[in-house]
Amino acid sequence: MSRTIDYFFSLASPWSFLGHAPFMDVVRRHGATVRFFPVELGPVFAETGGLPLAKRAPPRQRYRMLEMQRWRVKRGVDFHLNPLFWPFDAPFADRAVLAAMAHGSIETLLPRLYSAVWQRQENLGDRAVLAGIINEVGLPGDAIVAAADTTEIRAAYEANRTTALAAGMFGAPSYVLDGEVFWGQDRIELLDDALASGRAPFGDVPKA
Repeated sequence: MSRTIDYFFSLASPWSFLGHAPFMDVVRRHGATVRFFPVELGPVFAETGGLPLAKRAPPRQRYRMLEMQRWRVKRGVDFHLNPLFWPFDAPFADRAVLAAMAHGSIETLLPRLYSAVWQRQENLGDRAVLAGIINEVGLPGDAIVAAADTTEIRAAYEANRTTALAAGMFGAPSYVLDGEVFWGQDRIELLDDALASGRAPFGDVPKA
């Protein structure tokens, strides 16, 4: 029986980028189904006690950069630690992903967009650039970029945040299997183990 994983992510997140390919590998090996939820991270941080990068203490910012270098080697993926076009209008690009979902599978589009930010130095904040990338993978770029600004897609993006918070998500990427949250691309092996074992989900431990 196929298992379903809710995948919460943002194109602004280097960890979402780093985890995407190994996560999808796990999904394919286990024949799992994925529900994709692009989410705006700023409001999630604000509601769950997190801080945007610029407001984090210097030791935390330095450690983030160390971890990015470590995982760049561990994953064998070359990327820019400080991309030329980052930060950018990530909510708009995330909404474009959401709009693209109405036109079919985004399994080719999503890695291409991650690569645009973290490897190819392309500006996803430029709508013409974004539309061109979407066209590359065979989807209607102009229509999708236009749809990303519609009331319908904005409402769906907001609904994703509500869904994410209800699921216990507080950072990206988060993978939720049967209500159990696996936060961070460094938890993919644990997700893999949970799928392989078929165990019941872990949850809150009652106090003695």
